[in-house]
Amino acid sequence: MLGHEIRDCDVMNHWFTTALRPAVVRRSLGVALVVGTLLIAINQGDRLLAGQGLDLMKALLTYIVPYGVATYGAVSALLAKPDAPGN
Repeated sequence: MLGHEIRDCDVMNHWFTTALRPAVVRRSLGVALVVGTLLIAINQGDRLLAGQGLDLMKALLTYIVPYGVATYGAVSALLAKPDAPGN
């Protein structure tokens, strides 16, 4: 049982190490900036035009979600490559 838990920990560490690679972070930030800004315009544009300002919690989540999705996709693709460690 303990050996399985150690392997799971190793997999998680490898996943997070990959997610924190500068190229992955850079790409995910770019995606989050573009997608998040478009979603802010779509979802809160009327509020902004009316001078009501942003709902800051929704705005924050609007950028965090695409960052997470882009990071998950990038890490999954990198780890699925045949030459990736552990494959």
